[in-house]
Amino acid sequence: MEPYIPQLNIVYPDKPDAHMVEFKVLRDINVDEHYPFLDKSFKFKLMRGLVYLGIFTLVFMISPTRFGIKIEGRNILRKYRKLLKDGAMTISNHVQRWDFLFVQQAIRYRTMYFPLWKEQLRGPDAGLIRAAGGIPVPEDIHTIKYFNQAFDEIRARKKWIHAFPESSRFDYFQPIRPFKKGVFTMAYRYQLPVLPIAISYRKPRFPFTLVNMLRKQKLPMITIRIGEPVLFDPNLSRKEAVQKLRKDCHEAVVRLAGITNNPYPAEGD
Repeated sequence: MEPYIPQLNIVYPDKPDAHMVEFKVLRDINVDEHYPFLDKSFKFKLMRGLVYLGIFTLVFMISPTRFGIKIEGRNILRKYRKLLKDGAMTISNHVQRWDFLFVQQAIRYRTMYFPLWKEQLRGPDAGLIRAAGGIPVPEDIHTIKYFNQAFDEIRARKKWIHAFPESSRFDYFQPIRPFKKGVFTMAYRYQLPVLPIAISYRKPRFPFTLVNMLRKQKLPMITIRIGEPVLFDPNLSRKEAVQKLRKDCHEAVVRLAGITNNPYPAEGD
């Protein structure tokens, strides 16, 4: 049986990697060699600690009621504890404003970092996004090395990394869109196991229907499924290993989402 598809009358762009989410621009952002990709100031560390305290308490408590969250496959984290102890990369489809927080709730009490579309730092959530671990991807090729240096340090500290390989957010979109290669190039660079996570939907039922009524919305309930870790093939060249890793991860997320006839290929660039 195919998964539940929300009917929300959202018009999606033709290009599967187009940016459709609008936000109020409050500031300019210049991501150059002087940008603090890893902010080590006391003020930022304090902010990050408070934000994660809020995630681990308030968000984890609110999201089941607000979004009807159900998490499946958490036993995978116990099964592969040894493999994951030195760090991992989680990936998921990008379909909701809170979806990074859903991933956080699925993997529990781990602080993470994630590559970020820099334009999001021009909006009202910039401070929270940065504190949660967002690191903007530079558009200037000469600045990429500073971005990479930040993730080199994150990897050395054995922190977890999350990525949205679809690269843009389509709210409550059901198919799995193509994946960008850069995410899997990063996983290969750091020799990280990749933990696929799929966000899918369930038909709203009581008491969630009451929550929808109070909010005057018709949103679906959300299911988060964690899959088995996907590893790169050490017998392949770097290029072939990255391509295979992307294909295997795309197939895993499609399968976890319960989709049997996904209209998009794995390759997104």
